[in-house]
Amino acid sequence: MSMTEHQSLTQVDQSARPSNFVNHERLNARLSEMAKIGATPGGGVNRAALTPEDAKAQLQLARWATDLGLFVTRDAIGNLFLRLEGTQPELLPVLSGSHIDSQPTGGKFDGIYGVIAALEAVQAIVESGCAVSRSVEVVAWVNEEGSRFAPSMMGSGVYAVLRSLDAALHLVDAEGVSVKAALQQLEPLFTSIPMRPMGLPIYRYIEAHIEQGPVLEKDGLEIGVVTGIQGKHTYKVTVTGEAAHAGTAPHKTRKDALLAAAGMVTALATELCDAQDITRFTVGRLNVYPNAPSVVPQEVVFSVDLRHPDRELLEQLSALVPEVCNRMAAPCSAHVERLYTAAPIEFDQRLQQNIEAAARDLGMTYRFMLSAAGHDAGPIQSKYPAGMIFVPSVSGITHNEAELTHPRDLTNGTQVLANVLWSLSME
Repeated sequence: MSMTEHQSLTQVDQSARPSNFVNHERLNARLSEMAKIGATPGGGVNRAALTPEDAKAQLQLARWATDLGLFVTRDAIGNLFLRLEGTQPELLPVLSGSHIDSQPTGGKFDGIYGVIAALEAVQAIVESGCAVSRSVEVVAWVNEEGSRFAPSMMGSGVYAVLRSLDAALHLVDAEGVSVKAALQQLEPLFTSIPMRPMGLPIYRYIEAHIEQGPVLEKDGLEIGVVTGIQGKHTYKVTVTGEAAHAGTAPHKTRKDALLAAAGMVTALATELCDAQDITRFTVGRLNVYPNAPSVVPQEVVFSVDLRHPDRELLEQLSALVPEVCNRMAAPCSAHVERLYTAAPIEFDQRLQQNIEAAARDLGMTYRFMLSAAGHDAGPIQSKYPAGMIFVPSVSGITHNEAELTHPRDLTNGTQVLANVLWSLSME
């Protein structure tokens, strides 16, 4: 941030700064209201992408936005946009948000916090009376999690032209339902919301998110200025064997796909382990066919999620996945398909400085840090300058119904976001 830009924020009447109009109760009440949509018995949420629960949450968000006087639109992949018009609407807008969808046993804050924080930040700007030259838009990206439609970060990926709209529309879930069909099923709910062209250009993108890790809490800090995201490769491994009677087929003649898959997973866990505990390797999904107690498994399909912050090393580790699976496949066969590749990402340095300055001006403690998890800001950074704000996660628990961020921390992050968005809107 240049000295002039920094002064544009700090020289404003301190009582009129947008951060002073962030409403703690309203922010947390809206998060609580969203947590009711898809609520699980364990206290979390199950809000899969492009389901009735997802649509209900989008419609609630649209109602809040309409009450605030924002203009609500959608695009062809299902991303939702809420626009505060600037005094110079011809300028490229500032964009902020995250996602609404969750894991099957997800927490109350992952993703949705960034959307509600952005809405609250915009409302704080409105209530402060501070004018905005550039329009400010809140976005709810579709299918960030990838738990229903793989790969993840679908909406932001299509927006940033990292994948085609047509390819995304033809993705199918475990039940064989395509993205296109799911959108068509929900379309009657959104008839009052106009469509907008896909991928309209933006000026800057800022995403607020819970850390999903223990670093900020461990260090006793309030804000994380995110420097980038570690790289990620995902695979689908299909192991093909032969069905047989569990009681009569001799072991030496069996082609047990599950035993072969187990050998692959165990070997991969060994090969991809590092003494520094930097590499992240996960098999989060495993499907067995015919999945019958008295039948030797004929086919197993499992996922591989591999992450590392070093681009070259990530490529080297990733190359081991097909090599290990094919080596361990006998007497079965293996087909290894790479689904998604995301190189390590470095966020815009100037936006990092903007976030740091806002945290410092508000007297909040902060640190620069890398994100171990992927976020929609990653695909957007490939096309436009992007940045992220982290707030602490209790014990680093996430993708879990026990996920928790304290209300005061949620408000702190929103106050930083409000001031950053206003500052960017005046450039």
